[in-house]
Amino acid sequence: MSETIKNEESKSELTILIPVRDEGINLRIMIRVLAAVISRRYEIIVIYDNPDDTSVPYIREAETETPTIVRSVLNENSNGDGVASAIERGVALARSERVLIFLADDLGPVMSVDDMAVLMDEGCDFVSCTRYAHGGTRLGGSQIGKVLSFTANRTLWLFSGAALSDMTTGLKMFNKVDFPKLFQNNKSTGWSFAFDMAVNAQVLCLKLGEVPIVSIDRLYGGKSSMRLIPWIVAYSRFFIKAFCRFGLRPFVRKPTVARRIPKTMK
Repeated sequence: MSETIKNEESKSELTILIPVRDEGINLRIMIRVLAAVISRRYEIIVIYDNPDDTSVPYIREAETETPTIVRSVLNENSNGDGVASAIERGVALARSERVLIFLADDLGPVMSVDDMAVLMDEGCDFVSCTRYAHGGTRLGGSQIGKVLSFTANRTLWLFSGAALSDMTTGLKMFNKVDFPKLFQNNKSTGWSFAFDMAVNAQVLCLKLGEVPIVSIDRLYGGKSSMRLIPWIVAYSRFFIKAFCRFGLRPFVRKPTVARRIPKTMK
């Protein structure tokens, strides 16, 4: 039975949100790989800010090939454009009760989607990926961005009560009903809103889960939209917020985090 038929017969179990900006071939490859590895009924919502985005022809191609799976959305959120606004728009249109925020330019995490869903099946309310623990790693991308991200996450984990080892990754799975409590800043710069979501999830005492990934940044090319100074300013703000929420508590016992290691990493 094809993926198309399976999705037609029953409501999607998972909505995958992919915000894009000039992703092109990355998006085509990502949609096809997701179809090959995900075992659940799912839908993909691709959100873009500009009708002239170079991703649009690839989105139209995917909609034609899998019309019951892929939907495109022009972000007309009254809060403006950008990743945070796109995610807010996508969640509002999600048909599934369970939502996954995903990236078009990172192929490595596709093997961990089912493991994230299993943790949700087992009672987790919020599942985050990790590049810095339990076999996870990060390849490619900006070297300075990698150093800053690793340092910030490790500092939080060691010296505060933060339970997740990679708060800043954009790969998050959660229940749609919890989104209004998790997402409290639609003016965030870049992907910094995902950091804030991780902080809020723990503060709300949601049951947390974590899955290691091999992150492969822009394997098929394209240009990152990250701007170093705005990125540092935005993340620093949430970094300080995390310490204020969790306190300076070196090596404190952390809240329990459910973990699942993908078979490909065992």
